[in-house]
Amino acid sequence: MSLDELSTLVAQLACGEGPARMPSASDHHGSGDIDDMIRREFLRVIAVTGTLTALTPTDAQALAEGVQRGASEDFTRMNSHLWHLYQLARSKSSVYPVVHDQLASLTRALEGRSDTEASALCGAAGDLFQLAGELAFDNSRYTDAAASYTLAASASKEARSYDLWACALVRHAYVGMSGRQYKEAAGILSAAEKLAKRGDGALSTRYWVASVQAEAFAGMGQLAACERALGEAEKVEDHAGVTASAGWLRFDGSRLAEERGTRYLELGRLDLAETALTDALKQGALANGQSLRRRGAVLTGLAVIGAKRHDPDQVVTFGREALELARASSSGYVARRLRGLRAESGAVARDIRVAELGTEIDALTTSQQT
Repeated sequence: MSLDELSTLVAQLACGEGPARMPSASDHHGSGDIDDMIRREFLRVIAVTGTLTALTPTDAQALAEGVQRGASEDFTRMNSHLWHLYQLARSKSSVYPVVHDQLASLTRALEGRSDTEASALCGAAGDLFQLAGELAFDNSRYTDAAASYTLAASASKEARSYDLWACALVRHAYVGMSGRQYKEAAGILSAAEKLAKRGDGALSTRYWVASVQAEAFAGMGQLAACERALGEAEKVEDHAGVTASAGWLRFDGSRLAEERGTRYLELGRLDLAETALTDALKQGALANGQSLRRRGAVLTGLAVIGAKRHDPDQVVTFGREALELARASSSGYVARRLRGLRAESGAVARDIRVAELGTEIDALTTSQQT
């Protein structure tokens, strides 16, 4: 894909004309100059999160002005803060407006640049499109997420950033796996694995690729391949380099217990799954750093184990807590896991408490789809 083609696709996505529509400026801000809206919205979000961003109002103003000038380093810094805001937000969709405006500003910055000048901006675009895809994926907008990840991969390729490119492919694989297309996802992950080997050895990219490969192998029922991939992913614990960043690469090994538990659950190894997921729940409580989304997924996994064992008490105990987290976070990801629990309920669904939980899950997922 040429830089001109990439710039056109960026413009289409930002304006809502392409395959993946972000909310338009009028959806959230009303009329006004777009540069002013970028600055105002970014400063608003900074104000909401306060000291957690480590940016003073003066710093935030200077950063917003740098983005207006089209400076690649300021785009990169802005993206980093947007990822941080995304992680802090209880409702991920609240980050949409400023991401949309950042895309619009990036579109203008790409116009008329030489290949050399545009290279760094393409890296910023690859980063930002991954965040746009995350927002869409969490909101169950899979076509939009896939389109964003495709653009992220194209931009990263133009920037010759192999780690960024590999991570875009990993996220694209998640879209396929959400539809249980594990074989197709494994093919994408194989390409990501090759790219990660060409990337920066100080980063943890290749270990994240391996952890997601384990999910694909589990989906295909390949226990031995799954355990090999998990073993490769666990090498991140001995990794001497940079294991995570605040943005597009956040794999540091802290999720290994929940990853292993979820993979064993997919493979039907319930005892192994329960041990790993229980450990993940305890680790998250001790660290006090487990996101609502991740904790909700672990709780749902433990509830599914209860359903498979025909234990209504376990289903209700963990399922109800997961439901409350889904409500608090508006996470489409946790809602999808809860729908999976609903499908697994089987015989225990005759229990009045499980039936009531199922009705509430239906109401939650229906409200998120409207």
